[in-house]
Amino acid sequence: MIDVTQQINAVRRRVGTRVLEAGEARTVTISQTYVAAIEDVWDACTSAERIPRWFLPVSGELKLGGRYQLEGNAGGTIEGCDPPKSFFATWEYGGEVSWIEVRLTAEAAGQTRLEIEHIAHVSDERWAEFGPAAVGIGWDSTVLGLSLHLSGGPAMDPREGMAWAASAEGREFMTLASQRWCDASVAAGTDEAAARAAAGRTTAAYTATGA
Repeated sequence: MIDVTQQINAVRRRVGTRVLEAGEARTVTISQTYVAAIEDVWDACTSAERIPRWFLPVSGELKLGGRYQLEGNAGGTIEGCDPPKSFFATWEYGGEVSWIEVRLTAEAAGQTRLEIEHIAHVSDERWAEFGPAAVGIGWDSTVLGLSLHLSGGPAMDPREGMAWAASAEGREFMTLASQRWCDASVAAGTDEAAARAAAGRTTAAYTATGA
């Protein structure tokens, strides 16, 4: 389906913190540069007609103040929007509320850098157990889907996506993504042994279920 190593290497990952009204939160930030105009990448990320082609079916009002719902996944409220540069929204799933900020930057030669920051209040215990890869692997899969879409690939079939995730190639992708999130966690100051133990648990959870 893809060149796993090339895709993993095309992505940048960062772990950090951010202060919100509710207090300090942990952040995972993922970015990738695409050969596409900023207007095209913005449309792919905000159009109800295009989002299902590379991510998940979406319903609701995709506008400032509107509520959205991704099928079988998160929903929330769009709290900020500055086309075609950024939007900010709540990310509500499993009874918990976190936030996402999506930022686009036009670069040279018709390229656009997409950056997604996921901001969440995570307990020290949960972070120690699973680390940033718990959500980071999912975001790696998301930017992969967008990469395939923007390069002219066919619309995503959820069943094919699940089958790929359970394949040897899919498990390799998730394993490498988990390792890179571990590296980002260590770079942010996490003890290396603790970070690698957490990544190992997360990798096992993803690859055992084909999630």
